[in-house]
Amino acid sequence: MPDSTPSPTPTPVPAASSTPSVVAAQRRSAELEQLISSDPGRFRVLTGDRPTGPLHLGHYFGTLANRVRLQAAGVEVFVVIADYQVITDRDVAGDVRGNVRELLLDHLAAGLVPRTATSTGPDGPGGSGATVFTHSAVPALNQLVLPFLSLVTVAELQRNPTVKAEAAAAAARGGAAGRGMSGLLLTYPVHQAADILFCGANLVPVGQDQLPHLETARVIARRFNDRYAGGREVFAGPEALLSSAPLLLGTDGAKMSKSAGNAIPLRASADETARLIRSARTDAQRRTTYDPVHRPEVSSLLLTAALCRGTTPEAVAEEVGDGGAAALKEVVTEAVNEHLRPLRQRRRELADADDHLRAVLAAGGEHAGAVADRTLATVNQALGVTC
Repeated sequence: MPDSTPSPTPTPVPAASSTPSVVAAQRRSAELEQLISSDPGRFRVLTGDRPTGPLHLGHYFGTLANRVRLQAAGVEVFVVIADYQVITDRDVAGDVRGNVRELLLDHLAAGLVPRTATSTGPDGPGGSGATVFTHSAVPALNQLVLPFLSLVTVAELQRNPTVKAEAAAAAARGGAAGRGMSGLLLTYPVHQAADILFCGANLVPVGQDQLPHLETARVIARRFNDRYAGGREVFAGPEALLSSAPLLLGTDGAKMSKSAGNAIPLRASADETARLIRSARTDAQRRTTYDPVHRPEVSSLLLTAALCRGTTPEAVAEEVGDGGAAALKEVVTEAVNEHLRPLRQRRRELADADDHLRAVLAAGGEHAGAVADRTLATVNQALGVTC
């Protein structure tokens, strides 16, 4: 599932880990991790982002590092930069081209190895790298949305939790002069289904809140096979690889978000990072302890340092001891800057490599386009619209 889902204003969500569907997904995810270890070549992952701004520390530990991990394990990775989806929940597209470039830089700096025209692999030129592409570069992918829309009802789309939450958030914000939900937002889950199914992705990294989106893709695959392909499996149902990434809070104590202005961008300088961490909310207690329930802001800072150091938040808390907020923030700043130092160095080295960045997107778009063309041809044949 692309991590490009519009992000509504955070609201309290009941713990879902005890529901049967989530428990089953967690169990299956553990099995899938074992299968990845033993036979990574059987998997193809689809994931991605909307280019709405710079990626931040929460993105890195939540999704970006996992993409690099899966590729390094031998899994084939497709990354969609969902430029067409920028306007799903906003009235102004902004600097989409610039944001695409920045997002690509973040991925390459984090260690993702891209498909290029000169790399080689089992499926020919470019075959050894991740396929990084934009929606706008793959017309056949977007065309798949049309037949897929016939396979879901309006009521089903309206019941999607993300659609419901974003619609409520847009209404609270007033939207554009209080306008209603756009058709693009309503059909967002179908667009994500097309992202997944066009390339035959059988594994989609998601959080628990994105399971309904993946279920939409599974429903569309099943209904297409039954309704238009006579029961033949044109599309296989993708499986969820549940993320175990922890939630990092922003400097204001809310969920770290590009739009909230509370994030630590990956591209930030060491000094800017220090300034942002110094501004982070804590509490008045002198003794530093890891207590996510009663001390969420302090605990998030401890977790951030622990993730960067490869240790536990309890160990970081013990190190800080009675040093208070100032000592805690100093430890976190050092940990973050040290962990991101090589990423930032690679980013600086790539920042002026415009020809290379264009080549990465061109190679990814060419390969994704060829895959989408084949899928669309199969769909058209099943629909009987091909001569």
